[in-house]
Amino acid sequence: MDIVQPIALALGTSWASGINLYAAILTLGILAVTGNMVLPPDLQILANPLVIAAAGLMYAVEFVADKIPGVDTLWDSIHTFVRIPAGAILAAGAVGEMGVGVELAAALVGGTLAASTHATKAGTRAVVNTSPEPFSNWTLSIGEDVAVIAGMWAAVKHPWIFIALLVLFIALMIWLLPKIWRGVKRVFRWLFGGGKEEAAKPDPPATGATDRDDWRP
Repeated sequence: MDIVQPIALALGTSWASGINLYAAILTLGILAVTGNMVLPPDLQILANPLVIAAAGLMYAVEFVADKIPGVDTLWDSIHTFVRIPAGAILAAGAVGEMGVGVELAAALVGGTLAASTHATKAGTRAVVNTSPEPFSNWTLSIGEDVAVIAGMWAAVKHPWIFIALLVLFIALMIWLLPKIWRGVKRVFRWLFGGGKEEAAKPDPPATGATDRDDWRP
């Protein structure tokens, strides 16, 4: 058995889960039922018509929610408890045939990768939402969907290329996360502490005439 294929699939599913879990599941299910891939035994449930229908429905809901500033941040907050464990489970299922130890290691790496991509997405959205126009939000959302679908296809059809691109993405993510975190902190200070900070600032010194000069008999 080619070891690269299940590793690429494990990394791909966990990476994509942190961005758009439902698009990842829907893509894998469609690829399987159309004969474009053979799912590992532990992931063959993804080809079930009910699972595909549920993933399609939730993808449609997320597609709309992801385009509304503020709603997308709330959606991301809720999905912190969904995307990360799902990424770990999908990564473990992708390498289930390789032994329990490999499966556990994949779950640990997959959960971490899903958490990292989720944090990058959620933080970027929180910063972008401060823009008064919605078009940057829509562009970012559509770009994420395209990246997930194309990434899952590449992980299945061209695993070496996907792994190379993922390494570049992780390097970019490591560089971006501190900047995103600083941006998120500024957003929260602006939302919750801006008024207090402005009130706490001392009054500027008087630059005109003194009170004695202004008080004339």
